[in-house]
Amino acid sequence: GQEDRLRPPSPPAIMHYSEHEAALLAEKLKDDSKFSEAITVLLSWIERGEVNRRSANQFYSMVQSANSHVRRLMNEKATHEQEMEEAKENFKNALTGILTQFEQIVAVFNASTRQKAWDHFSKAQRKNIDIWRKHSEELRNAQSEQLMGIRREEEMEMSDDENCDSPTKKMRVDESALAAQAYALKEENDSLRWQLDAYRNEVELLKQEKEQLFRTEENLTKDQQLQFLQQTMQGMQQQLLTIQEELNNKKSELEQAKEEQSHTQALLKVLQEQLKGTKELVETNGHSHEDSNEINVLTVALVNQDRENNIEKRSQGLKSEKEALLIGIISTFLHVHPFGANIEYLWSYMQQLDSKISANEIEMLLMRLPRMFKQEFTGVGATLEKRWKLCAFEGIKTT
Repeated sequence: GQEDRLRPPSPPAIMHYSEHEAALLAEKLKDDSKFSEAITVLLSWIERGEVNRRSANQFYSMVQSANSHVRRLMNEKATHEQEMEEAKENFKNALTGILTQFEQIVAVFNASTRQKAWDHFSKAQRKNIDIWRKHSEELRNAQSEQLMGIRREEEMEMSDDENCDSPTKKMRVDESALAAQAYALKEENDSLRWQLDAYRNEVELLKQEKEQLFRTEENLTKDQQLQFLQQTMQGMQQQLLTIQEELNNKKSELEQAKEEQSHTQALLKVLQEQLKGTKELVETNGHSHEDSNEINVLTVALVNQDRENNIEKRSQGLKSEKEALLIGIISTFLHVHPFGANIEYLWSYMQQLDSKISANEIEMLLMRLPRMFKQEFTGVGATLEKRWKLCAFEGIKTT
């Protein structure tokens, strides 16, 4: 059951004494790793009454081996004591180093509380620094007290008589251990209390910062909304101006188209009358071929004159310096494209220089200057494309 499992295992059975077993046991007693097992067997044999006149010398030899082990035990104890002293010395040195660093930390806190630096810290920061300083000073004092205690013990051990009462010494060691444990618990409790106060103060500081940040964000949000509304209104105004300008351009185009239509109709009427008169002359008087040519020349001259008049009407003066700049840039672009460029290609190039310009604005400008720019159609069917070309070099000759 449960009790059987918890019961420690039974010791191994002790073999019976014989001279052969005794010789083996004597060797085991000389081996440190097997000594404990061997001396248990030796004790059992002696208690069983295996010692007699015949085996006495053999048992004496084994008892003598046990006595020799005492010297080995004392050497081992001395080694452990030396290691313990070295460990104490190492601990004392480490504690001295820790105490030195505590002194440096406390010095930093003391320097921080002087008026020259103290005035620049906030109320919450001062409270934290004061908490940390008190905590560090308590820990520093504790380490200092522990180090002084070690040094006092060393002095007492040197002055104590080697034959001091062992039970009294043990009691003093026990009391010292209990006192150290009690102090360690008190130190841990104080440390936790200081940490709790520091955390509370940090939370309060964070609350204040959060409230301040919230107020700042609220004001910033209102400013951003106002700025966004202003930008939206400006954009709408600009869009309205652009639409108005396009509307004016369309009106201008419509007027030009009406004028061209009326001129064309008038010209057509003139041509029809001339044609009718020519036919009557031929039928009645048998007019010569040269007279007919003169009439054709007159007709062509009238057509050319009408075309020139239309061009003059379409060629309005430049409205602004910006239009002059645009014409110069477009002329340069089309000059290096002798086969012309469609309006999309031209617009994509101009957008790199002026992102607000529209394709319609460019085309209206080109149409207003027929002596500088002309349209040509290339391709057939689905590949039909309208291209603009620079014709200023030909147009200058006709002015």
